[in-house]
Amino acid sequence: MGFDFALVDVFTDRPFGGNQLAVFPDAAGLADGTMQQLAREFNFSETTFVLPPADPSHTCRVRIFTPGRELPFAGHPTVGTAAVLASLSEGESDQHSFVFEEGIGPVTVTIDGPTIRLHLHSPDYETSDEAPPVGAIAKALSLPEDAIAESWYGGVGLRFCFVRLTDADVLDRAALDKAAWSAGIAGAWSPDLYVFAGDYRDGAHIQARFFAPGVGVEEDPATGSACASVVASLAMRSPEPSASYRLEIQQGVAMGRPSELEGIARKQEGQLAEVIVGGRATIVGHGTITIPAG
Repeated sequence: MGFDFALVDVFTDRPFGGNQLAVFPDAAGLADGTMQQLAREFNFSETTFVLPPADPSHTCRVRIFTPGRELPFAGHPTVGTAAVLASLSEGESDQHSFVFEEGIGPVTVTIDGPTIRLHLHSPDYETSDEAPPVGAIAKALSLPEDAIAESWYGGVGLRFCFVRLTDADVLDRAALDKAAWSAGIAGAWSPDLYVFAGDYRDGAHIQARFFAPGVGVEEDPATGSACASVVASLAMRSPEPSASYRLEIQQGVAMGRPSELEGIARKQEGQLAEVIVGGRATIVGHGTITIPAG
């Protein structure tokens, strides 16, 4: 039986940049194990599978797989899946709205011209009182300990260990040492290292890299869920009870797949009201894969 797929470069406006994604826009009939096998076959950071929704008021269910496991939510797969579904829709409108059923609940995605935005309404922000092991993180990144300006745990939908470095030159020099990561980071509250440099404030532009060997992603060129979480962290760590925060993020440069992401967090009375991640996506190809019967 044949299943159609699309290949998308996400968080870029041109082919061969951004983060690669395979999207199966009609995955009904695929078994869970087959979805995981297909994600390993493509070996992108994620592959998505579109299924009928449980709630008929929603657009569809979207399942997201890394080469190693299924995720409850991820940013670039959500954005890229919306780009593919919009390309398949009838009519000539460049404005679309979808509601995806993902593991964290309904996720709204809007498209206005070339810009695609995912919206998380009143998301739960998760953190820990546990301090990240800075010495172990430095070893895992092949950097001196004084290269780390600060580190903390946090996340919206997924957990991250955020590591702000002293400058962009240090960020360029970071190199994952998997043995050191396994020895000192793998069992932490979050072993996934979102490493960045820049002025961490509202309206700033930061440069980032992301290392997640635990899910089979040694380095990711664009990480929408981390974008959501780092701007949510900026909001939640601020003493202001109600305000909006925006970050522009460049990622993937060291990998030769430059990506541009925008993150917005709105905070009301000490709680997150909304988190938005935006960017562009480029569909680069289509194909059909045959699944043997049985």
